[in-house]
Amino acid sequence: MAGGGNGGQDSDVVKIEEVNPHPVMETLSGIHYCVNSTPPWPEAVILGFQHYLLTVGMIALISTLIVPQMGGGNFEKAMVIQNMLFASGLNTLLQSFFGTRLPAVIGSSYTFVIPATTIVLAGRYRTIGADHPYERFEKTMRGIQGALIIASIFQISMGCFGFWRNIVRYLSPLSMVPLVTFTGLGLYHLGFPHYLNHYLKPTRSIYNRFALIISTAIVWTYAQILASSGVYNHKSPQTQSSCRSNPAALINAAPWVCFPRPFLWGKPSFHLGEAVAMIAASLIALTESTGTFLAVARYGSATPIPPSILSRSAAWLGLGTLLNAVFGSVTGAAASVENAGLLALARVGSRRVIQISAAFMIFFSIFSKFGAVFASVPLPIIAAAYCIFFGYVSSAGLSFLQFCNLNSFRTIFILGFSCFMGISVPDYFREYHLKSNSTPLRTRSQWFKDTVTVIFMSSSMVAALVGLFLDNTVERGEAATRKDNGAHWWERFILFTKDIRNVEFYSLPCRLNEYFPPL
Repeated sequence: MAGGGNGGQDSDVVKIEEVNPHPVMETLSGIHYCVNSTPPWPEAVILGFQHYLLTVGMIALISTLIVPQMGGGNFEKAMVIQNMLFASGLNTLLQSFFGTRLPAVIGSSYTFVIPATTIVLAGRYRTIGADHPYERFEKTMRGIQGALIIASIFQISMGCFGFWRNIVRYLSPLSMVPLVTFTGLGLYHLGFPHYLNHYLKPTRSIYNRFALIISTAIVWTYAQILASSGVYNHKSPQTQSSCRSNPAALINAAPWVCFPRPFLWGKPSFHLGEAVAMIAASLIALTESTGTFLAVARYGSATPIPPSILSRSAAWLGLGTLLNAVFGSVTGAAASVENAGLLALARVGSRRVIQISAAFMIFFSIFSKFGAVFASVPLPIIAAAYCIFFGYVSSAGLSFLQFCNLNSFRTIFILGFSCFMGISVPDYFREYHLKSNSTPLRTRSQWFKDTVTVIFMSSSMVAALVGLFLDNTVERGEAATRKDNGAHWWERFILFTKDIRNVEFYSLPCRLNEYFPPL
């Protein structure tokens, strides 16, 4: 027999496929429309309305929490929602044109609720009799406006003088992980556990792209049926107000057409202690917005944001807080975490879609009768959506682990310890605050209590501080450290001019880069 050296055994040998790790991706693939691309106009308008619907949900939640405590009724609540929408629309347009230029919605921040509530409960406002609720509302609003104005000056200074740029330069992919991850996880107390049965697998992208509109329409109709059939008649007032679909009171109180006016309720008043607590809240909002911007850049298929662009965004965020104060919003401005998650669900990171959503905000703030309809969405609908969108933002933070060495014990320790502290410390302060409306600190200074509470109740702030401190101190001098934490990868994006792609995503319009060059 010819050629039978191996007896034909070569044909029976099974070739083992070599297993390689997934490739590192600086920009995320699978995005249908990136930052600079625009969907077809009908689709872009619907997507923009979807972002507006999500924004008005958070605004309605914040106004529902604060306005009644201020002594305001349905009319005051409608006016506050109108002003918050108008300011959010302006801030979103300004940030998309002159700030980061990313598809980020700038909405009202939940971080400011604690210092705002302290102002509401201050003794000088509580002394106003219950028979003068409007007077109490006016004076309380002026106090909140004054504190927000001072907080906005702090944010503008952090951005314009480059302080925020110098801080962000110390970030590495390892310290970005807890920052971005807990920007999403830190707000999970606003939602509730939610799970979609794995048997429900959509076969068309339309169900992902317009998921919020479809689910809101279905659940809102169901809520109306339950309310009409009397299911909530014998429930507690809190359950009725949150679950019933009854927009009549808010719609009747809202005017048909009303242009928001600066300082509608009079000149702002200033109090040093309240301003300090608001400044702490503005620092938290700046930190959380930085984490949100990093996630938005990921889901917009853009390059990582250079520190100079983040510093520029901080200045415009401060201007946004100033606009919130001028127009009578009860909180400052921050990048919307939930809207960043919606970018991932729809896989549309187009800047134009966000600008359309800003146009919806401004339109419905002027024609407030129509805006009041969407502001009456039952809060459980929005809370359920948050569980999905916050999860997407958290996943964006975890994606930075691809640039780190997860086989390094240094990386493992910093990652695990910062995540643990980001969960346990805020949870302790939040539980203590809910039980006693105070902090573990024994001091008579209310502004100091609020400052500590605001800082340590923020999961993103605690996790980012711990991660940033450990990453810049533990074994910092060793040569392998720069590769373990991904700093060698991040160096290419520290300066705006080091990557030519930055010009495509972050350059200012109308050749303004020639007059305001990024560093």
